Amino acid sequence: MTTAGARDIAAERARMVAEVEAMYAETRWETGFAAMSPAVRAALGKVERHRLVSPEQAASAYANHPLPIGHGQTISQPYIVALSTDLIAPQPHHVVLEIGTGSGYQAAILAEIVKQVHTIEIVESLGRGAQARLQELGYRNIEVRIGDGYAGWPQKAPFDGIIVTAAAPGIPQALVDQLKPGGRMAIPVGDRWEIQHLMLVTKNADGSVERRKVLPVRFVPLVPKD
Repeated sequence: MTTAGARDIAAERARMVAEVEAMYAETRWETGFAAMSPAVRAALGKVERHRLVSPEQAASAYANHPLPIGHGQTISQPYIVALSTDLIAPQPHHVVLEIGTGSGYQAAILAEIVKQVHTIEIVESLGRGAQARLQELGYRNIEVRIGDGYAGWPQKAPFDGIIVTAAAPGIPQALVDQLKPGGRMAIPVGDRWEIQHLMLVTKNADGSVERRKVLPVRFVPLVPKD
């Protein structure tokens, strides 16, 4: 890539970050966030999203909207990626589970902030492709597994945070069980053709669970393993 091309990419990414920040301000009364956390803002400004989408979509990589990635799946809107990340309050020592690897973008954002990311993708070609791209980008703290997101990853549990990138009809109990006390999960809930809500699920120190609707959203469905 030429130097001029690199400057253009940097400018596109900066515009995307500014657009996401503006959306935070617009939705602050619903979400409780007036601005991105510094860690999420830095990750959004660093991750090379154009290298985590298909060549056909690369020109639109820094647009603040979802993009198709094949197999009926999408890469989420950068605003939703940022908000989901902020909702789980990630810290440098955290171990986080992602359900729905997709292109690998959400995993890369998390990997810039936390100690370890475990991510599950049910579509093998998507998962393997994301794994290869993430390795090419130098991420060594992301582990990709092909499997059923509804079941989580009990061998790696418990998790400080969980992000689900596809809508489930309800909150899977297996994922709640795999949260640490004090852990947080961001998950879209609702059927495909009905109103969905991004939910924040918090497990308290005593094991009780709190649920809060954050924002109406539209996600592809979380596919169960046959």
